[in-house]
This record gives sequence, C-alpha cells and structure tokens, in this order.
Amino acid sequence: MKKLDRRDFLKKTSLASAALGASAFYPEYLYGQSERKQAATYMGDFAAPSIENVRAAFIGVGARGGYHLKFLAALPGTEVVAISDLYEDLVKEKVTWVREVSDESRHQNIKLYWGAEDKWKTMLAEVRPDVVFIATNWANHAPMAIESMKMGAHAMVEVPIALTLQEMWDIVDTSEASKKHCMMLENVNYGRDELLFLNMCRKGVIGELLHAEAAYIHELRWQMEEQERGTGSWRTYHYANRNGNLYPTHGLGPVAQYMNLGRSEDSFGSLVSFSTPSMGRKKFAEKNYPEDHKWNQLTFKGGDLNTSIVKTHLGRTVMIQWDETSPRPYSRLNLIQGSKGTLAGFPTRVALEGGVLGLTKDHHSWVQGEQLEVLYEKYDHPLYKRLNQTAAGSGHGGMDGIMVYRIVECLQKGLPLDQNVYEGCFWSAVSPLSERSVASGGAPQPFPDFTRGNWKDTQPLQIVT
Repeated sequence: MKKLDRRDFLKKTSLASAALGASAFYPEYLYGQSERKQAATYMGDFAAPSIENVRAAFIGVGARGGYHLKFLAALPGTEVVAISDLYEDLVKEKVTWVREVSDESRHQNIKLYWGAEDKWKTMLAEVRPDVVFIATNWANHAPMAIESMKMGAHAMVEVPIALTLQEMWDIVDTSEASKKHCMMLENVNYGRDELLFLNMCRKGVIGELLHAEAAYIHELRWQMEEQERGTGSWRTYHYANRNGNLYPTHGLGPVAQYMNLGRSEDSFGSLVSFSTPSMGRKKFAEKNYPEDHKWNQLTFKGGDLNTSIVKTHLGRTVMIQWDETSPRPYSRLNLIQGSKGTLAGFPTRVALEGGVLGLTKDHHSWVQGEQLEVLYEKYDHPLYKRLNQTAAGSGHGGMDGIMVYRIVECLQKGLPLDQNVYEGCFWSAVSPLSERSVASGGAPQPFPDFTRGNWKDTQPLQIVT
C-alpha cells in the first residue's frame, strides 16, 4: 500500500469532517501548499538589501497612484523612472506634478506608457524599477504585483491586495521565491489616532486586548456617475455581483496591528458573515437614471451592510462592518477593548478603569474633544511626531505621506516594512471568506495561514521612532 503522508491525511480528513459537519466544502487552495518551497524565504521580518537611490515606477495614476507619485518624487534619494496608465492625459499630467515638487537634478528620464492594456508589462521589462506602486482596479492588483516581483521589483499594491484566496497564495509564493516585498498600501495604519492607539496598546494602557471593532462606512453612491472611466465604472459591478464585505482593510488593518494578529501573539482563526438585504443601489439607480440605463440592468446582489466577526486563535473577537451605500456619516469605528479600558474612534474617545489622567474619575465617562490634547501630549506615536510636518498636505490628514515616507525609508535603510505580505493577505482575505460565509447562511470559514505557521515567530510591529 502506498504510504500516506500524515499531513495530507490530516488535511483530507479535516476537510471531509468539515464538509459533513457544516455542509460546506473547503477547497484545497484555502490551505495553499503545505510546505514552503526549498529556495523560498519567509518574508515576515524580511529586510531587503538597502537601496540608496530608489527607482520607482507607477501603474495607474488616475487617483491614488498620482498622489503617491507626487509625494515620493519630493523625497530625497528617489527617482521616478516610469509612469503607466491607460490614458495619455493622466500620464502626461503626472509628469508635470513631478516637476512641481522636485528640482532639475532628479527624475530626468521618465519613461511614459499608455494605451494598450499590457503596456505596464512593457514598462517593467524595459525600465526594471526597484519598486512599483500599483493603483489600478481591484482585478489587476494581483497579476500586476506578481509580475512586478518576478521582474525584480518590490510591489506596493493599493487595497485590497487581491480578490481571491488563490491570488493571495500566488502573491505569497512569488514574494517568498523572489525575495521581494509585496506590501498592501493600507494608509489608515499611519493615521494620527491609529498610531496613538497602537502606542497606547503597546504600553499596556488598556491591559490585555479582548475585542476590536472595525469598519468602512462611507456612502459612495455618487461614484455611479463615473461610468466610462474612474472608480465607479468598474466598482459598481462588484456591488452588483458580490455579496460580502468587499472593502475590509481600512478598518481592519489598524486593529489587527493593535492585537498583533499574524505576528507572534495571535492570528486569524475563522470568520462568520451576514449581509442585509440589497436595496440602496437599486433604488439609487432607479431614481437617478433612465429605465434602460446600464445600471438599471444590474441585479445588485450585494447587501447594503455586511457584518463579519473574526474569532482569533486566542479566542478574541473582531467585528468588521462594510457599507458604501446607506445615507449615514463616515466611520471606521476603530475600537479596541482591553481588560483595563477602551479606545474608540469616530469621534475619538478614551475610557479607562480608574479614570484618565485626572480628566475623568472612572470608566463611565469618555475623555474626548479638547480633553484629548493631554493624551496626545503623553502618547502621540513617535513616528507621527517625527513626520507629521513632512507629510502635511499629502492626503487623508497626512497618513498617505507618512506611509510613502516609511516605504522609502525602509528600502533605503534595508529595514523590514511596517506591513508584510502576509498581513495584506490576511486582511484582504476577509472579502472572499465573507462571501463564502454569507452564501452558506453564515457558516464559519477558516482563514488560510499564509505564513504556514511562522506567524508565531514573527516579531510584533515595533514602535519605530
């Protein structure tokens, strides 16, 4: 009888049990390859060789990518070597942006690519940049990141890092094989309050961490006006055809780093997810467009609000909500609850057992508003203190600039990036897993372990100065 590998046996029997017990089939790609390839390198704490002059290329400069380019071009030790987009006007406009923020000694030979869908591949082959910033539609994120790494460049990818679990495994395998970083550009992790909360959590101010709440609640129906080009022209079809949490990382990224999820302390276990009925997009289309308009030909399967709950290996919980349809104020929730107190966002509030620095007498009252200045003075993250003036005006309250600055700084100094490839995949995996859970009536979905067990030996994100 052929010898049966124990790992394969356990995997197959576990899958069979899950399928029988929960009436669900978990495909093999959920678990990826059981072993890391022999020549591959674990990227959790990986530090690439330092690059004195960072040669950067950009794919997609219509919105986010253009601002990343403009801020990077102003940083010393950088060179914009190529810009690629479908549209000629966007490419040429961004060249003028580079000239506005830099002197004449740099960015002299910027190669420009536009037109065909595959021009970005020509760019990678001809220019061979050190790093590529990718800010295109979601479906292109994974293939562009993978090809960039294969061509010898570090890949910086807008959120989400990929759409499917298989794509995420492919990104992980390519990063490990090429020894190139692939970082998802989660800018919210660099917001002032998010950095403040991270610092307070690391200092033990709220004790042992128990629960977090994250969200992306942002009414964006107006994007449906972008029908030929722009975000709405492709994102609207995601709302119509998918039912789950399609945009989890802005809320999840910060709280996951507060909790050290995927790093030494704890990691993602399983997820359950539920969606409300789908009403808002259909009603908006009926109200604002003719009956025969293409938006009125869509079914809009995705619920207006999705709520997902993650259970971690340690038994902690994370609630993640998503709603880009309902008429309500913007919120990312950004709540982290510990055994000694709670930090919460939108608006920013702090409550601690025994009171907060003489401002409150107990945990029944929030410190908020002008009272927060005392907490900023005491606990502002040193990275924010160092870079907030440099990043001012870069977008989203300076968080975009701090993020790009840190990427360049880490590449120049040969330091590990603040967000590793596995975190980008864990955070993005909420989308396909939530879709699977919703489709199965809320059945729990296990997270793939993109680290293949190495998260237990990965260092927590340090409080960098």
